[in-house]
Amino acid sequence: MHRIFLLAVLLLGGCQHVTAPPPISEHILDLRTGQALTEQQLVERLAMASRVIVGEQHDNRDHHQLQLWLLQDLGERRTQGSLLLEMLTPSQQSRVDAVRQASPPPADMPAALAWQPGWDWNLYGPIVEFAVQQPYPLLAANLDDGEVRSTYATPPSLSGSHANAASVKATLLEQISESHCGLLPATQMPAMLAVQQQRDRRMAERLFAAPAPALLLAGAYHARKDVGVPLHGLDLGESDRLAVLMLAEQGNEVAAAMADYVWYTPAQPAKDYCAQMREHMGKR
Repeated sequence: MHRIFLLAVLLLGGCQHVTAPPPISEHILDLRTGQALTEQQLVERLAMASRVIVGEQHDNRDHHQLQLWLLQDLGERRTQGSLLLEMLTPSQQSRVDAVRQASPPPADMPAALAWQPGWDWNLYGPIVEFAVQQPYPLLAANLDDGEVRSTYATPPSLSGSHANAASVKATLLEQISESHCGLLPATQMPAMLAVQQQRDRRMAERLFAAPAPALLLAGAYHARKDVGVPLHGLDLGESDRLAVLMLAEQGNEVAAAMADYVWYTPAQPAKDYCAQMREHMGKR
C-alpha cells in the first residue's frame, strides 16, 4: 500500500514541471493585502484568473524575461487559452496566423510578421517566438495605424461612465504630457487622449473576446485598474475574473488602486528620452 501511494505521489509530481524564474526579482507584493509573495505563490494566484493583464515598462529587458517565464509557468499549471499583445495590430493578424502554421518557422520572423520597428525585437522576439509555437492563438490587441489617424482627426465618443470619469481623463492627460516631455501643444491633447482611450477600449474588447484563460501584455498605463483596460472592461459590462500584475522598477510606487500585484525589479539606468525628443523636434 505504501509503495502504491509513493508511486502515485511521484507520478502526480511529475505532471507539473515548474521552472525557476530569471534571477532578477526584487520583491513581489499582493497589493490588496500588503502580503509579500514568492514567485510561485504569485503564479498560483494568477492561474486562478480567467483574464490576466501584465503591465510593463517597454524598454526594460527584465520585464520581458519575466513575462516569458510567467507565460511558460502559467501554461504548465493550466491550459493557456490565448496570448494578446499591445504590440500587434489587426493588419498583422493574418501574418501571425500564417507564421503559426509554418513549418519550419520563417528564418526572418520580424519580416514575416511585419513587426513594427518601434517595438524592440531583441526584447519582444523571445516571447513571440515562443508564442507562435504554442497551440493557443497569439492575438493582436491594438489599433491599426489607420484607426489611430482616424481617431486623432475625429475623436469618437466613448461609452460608459468609468472611462469617462474626469479623474481618469485628468490622470491620462498628465501622463501623455509627461511622456511627451511637455512638448505637445495644448490643442493636441484631446486628440491624444482619445487615441489612448480608444487603444484601451480595443484591448478590453479583444481581451474579453479571447479564449480563456487569456493573458494580455501591455504598457503600464494600459494595464492600470484605475485608468486603463480594466475600467473599459467594466464599461463593456464584463464580469470575468480579472487580475492585474504590474512590473515596475524599484523606486516607482504602485498603489492598490492600480493593480492587484506588483513585481518590483531592479532599477535601470535612467535614459534621457526628452533630450532625444527635443533634438528630433528641433530638426523638423
